[in-house]
Amino acid sequence: MTAETSQTLDRGLRVLKLLADTDHGLTVTELSNKLGVNRTVVYRLLATLEQHALVRRDLGGRARVGLGVLRLGRQVHPLVREAALPALRSLAEDIGATAHLTLVDGTEALAVAVVEPTWTDYHVAYRAGFRHPLDRGAAGRAILAARQAPLSEPGYTLTHGELEAGASGAAAALIGVTGVEGSVGVVMLADSVPERVGPRVVDAAREVAEALR
Repeated sequence: MTAETSQTLDRGLRVLKLLADTDHGLTVTELSNKLGVNRTVVYRLLATLEQHALVRRDLGGRARVGLGVLRLGRQVHPLVREAALPALRSLAEDIGATAHLTLVDGTEALAVAVVEPTWTDYHVAYRAGFRHPLDRGAAGRAILAARQAPLSEPGYTLTHGELEAGASGAAAALIGVTGVEGSVGVVMLADSVPERVGPRVVDAAREVAEALR
């Protein structure tokens, strides 16, 4: 540290870097130990960063990078969408269902990229910007499942009728993308999801994760 720098800002940036380097978040105690400061300082840093949506804390008290970090750069969301679009287009055309990339925003799931198939007579209308609770719908449930087993092989989640009557969904979490929690999925008008869809969604989630690394 030099006379021209701010110790508080430096600590805040170090908090963000520490959180960005973990997929499962950090507790106040863990941050305190890593920063070499007391818990009170960490609480104040987190509270300030939360006000700007740069950090969020889950129900268990673990701090994670917030989507406000993405909003700092106007082109970040477009870049995320651009990186995901090839895999989403391929998924939508292959399955014949609406494909989407969903990210965590606080306690909600936020669709940031959506691609509809070009060859089907009808499909579910699903728009970028659509929000729903994390514990409803395949996209959010896949993210919650990944939190329980962050180091396991990716699997997929199936749901029916949780967000829209008559619609079924399949989603797989993004694995190995530092600082980003999200999932790739499809939603279709069907009573159940065909057997091949789940593995195909897992493949698409892997493609998107690789594009975002």
